[in-house]
Amino acid sequence: MSKKVVAFEFEKETKNSVRFKEVPEEGTAPIVGTLYVQKWFVGNTKNIEISIDKKD
Repeated sequence: MSKKVVAFEFEKETKNSVRFKEVPEEGTAPIVGTLYVQKWFVGNTKNIEISIDKKD
């Protein structure tokens, strides 16, 4: 099993959610790309991190 932490930064607000774009590590391709998170959860946060556990 491997674990990866992916960073995202605010891109724009939509009606009920906030769109974040991935900030890939230098020299690597994005893993997730764009992520939508509901406004009620994210509030006015501008940066988030998501942990991904890859189970082999």
